[in-house]
Amino acid sequence: MKKYDYIIVGAGTAGCVLANRLSKNPETSVLLIEAGGKDDYFWIDVPVGYLFTIGNPRTDWCFSTEPTAGLNGRSIGYARGKVLGGCSSINAMIYMRGQRSDYDHWAALGNRGWSWDDVLPVFKRSEDYQHGASEFHGANGELRVEERRVNWPILDAWRDAAEESGIPKIDEFNRGDNFGNAYFQMNQRRGVRWSGSKAFLRPVMHRPNLDVRVNVHVERVTVMHGDGGPRATGVQVLDSAGGSEQIQASREVLLAAGSIGSPQILQLSGIGPEPLLQQNGIQIVRALPGVGENLQDHLQIRMIYKVNNTKTLNARTRNIFGKAAMALEYLLFKTGPLTMPPSQLGAFAKSDPSQLSANIEWHVQPLSLDKFGDDLHKFDAITPSVCNLRPSSRGCVHIRSSLATDAPSIAPNYLATDSDRQVAVAGVRKTREVMQAKALARFEPEEWKPGASLVTDEQLMAAAGDLGTTIFHPVGTCKMGSDEMAVVDDRLRVRGVQGLRVIDASIMPTITSGNTNAPTVMIAEKGAEYVLADA
Repeated sequence: MKKYDYIIVGAGTAGCVLANRLSKNPETSVLLIEAGGKDDYFWIDVPVGYLFTIGNPRTDWCFSTEPTAGLNGRSIGYARGKVLGGCSSINAMIYMRGQRSDYDHWAALGNRGWSWDDVLPVFKRSEDYQHGASEFHGANGELRVEERRVNWPILDAWRDAAEESGIPKIDEFNRGDNFGNAYFQMNQRRGVRWSGSKAFLRPVMHRPNLDVRVNVHVERVTVMHGDGGPRATGVQVLDSAGGSEQIQASREVLLAAGSIGSPQILQLSGIGPEPLLQQNGIQIVRALPGVGENLQDHLQIRMIYKVNNTKTLNARTRNIFGKAAMALEYLLFKTGPLTMPPSQLGAFAKSDPSQLSANIEWHVQPLSLDKFGDDLHKFDAITPSVCNLRPSSRGCVHIRSSLATDAPSIAPNYLATDSDRQVAVAGVRKTREVMQAKALARFEPEEWKPGASLVTDEQLMAAAGDLGTTIFHPVGTCKMGSDEMAVVDDRLRVRGVQGLRVIDASIMPTITSGNTNAPTVMIAEKGAEYVLADA
């Protein structure tokens, strides 16, 4: 039986960081296991390639949610990365830390070491910021952060319109208070996607003490029962040939499989809610009712406006000549529309004055389509997508069977609370206010979805259910804390099981108010610190 000091399950963003940090000591042996494949697909590197990786079974697990009442009974696609780098290989590349209030709230819940002042130096440590080191940025890390490499006049005008509507222009986000509008900064290096794999894993894959295995499913964490209670001893895996084997970890097993994968593996291992484990015929190792609960996500309401007197990406892709020109610009200069993330422009504001800090965010796109994977529309349009940053609705992730290869049930439970429905309606109304500002008048914006004829709160709530979709930020399903629903403590150790931690976005007790990839890097950095310190 093969034996390592540490076994890391999941080679997404967090797993890549952990593999880098834990294998730095040549005396420490590390195994990194990924259920997906290598990140060698052409469209991963090209930033606009998200159009061809999301919904593609080569790069995406292509999960679907349960039908959701808040979405008027719809089931939606739930993209999760299926390659080295995980979601950072297919995501929007937006570098967004969240806000001071997010982390200070975590600390107020009793999680020591997780306040904004605690985590800011950790963010900076990983960062390689285009403009150099400063009070808020680092320049010696692996994760490259750069400015956009293409401009759109209508997005400049949208910034002016937002300012007219009370959302001021700011230089950048990521300084602790994001109120305002600015262009997003992104994880790219000179026009190429800079994923967790590129930043943290590839540079160290030559280390002889680091093994990386792809296309290997973890069936369960193996556990030994002793006088001190249960202890993780390794993993049982199913390889691509269908064979099963056990691998030992002499120190710790670290789950970094994300907010869907980590609770699934815990439940398959007998760690989770007793009724769910019994229902699936799994022997209970440690009853933890919070495993798979507390699912939170940012629901985006994708409003679409037809525009005139300008060209959006819809027009640039309308014929072979436009596509060829974009491809040539990218090949020669690594600039232009092919360097685009889904959204270049963002804005943060309060849905109502009672909010303590900005609680809604816009991702503004110079394009429109029905859903990712579909063709762009034949008319010129923009999509000012608005989301509730601090939803109060909670969902869950539950195994459907005892087989690791069966996709779990994902029930986000969007728009289940009155407050979430009120924020959704307020977000639509505030978007309309921006779109009606004088700065956009020359583009003659016409609301195509949901449609200007919908005016009452009831109509807008129904429209939010029709248009709402994930912005791909699931967190919280193995939450950190000390209450009865907490899964890990503030050093990310699974409660009641020695030698086992969860280190990924699933440990967030509450979702950060912004995109979640950068916080996941920070969580992995802190997790690596705790592992090494406890060793």
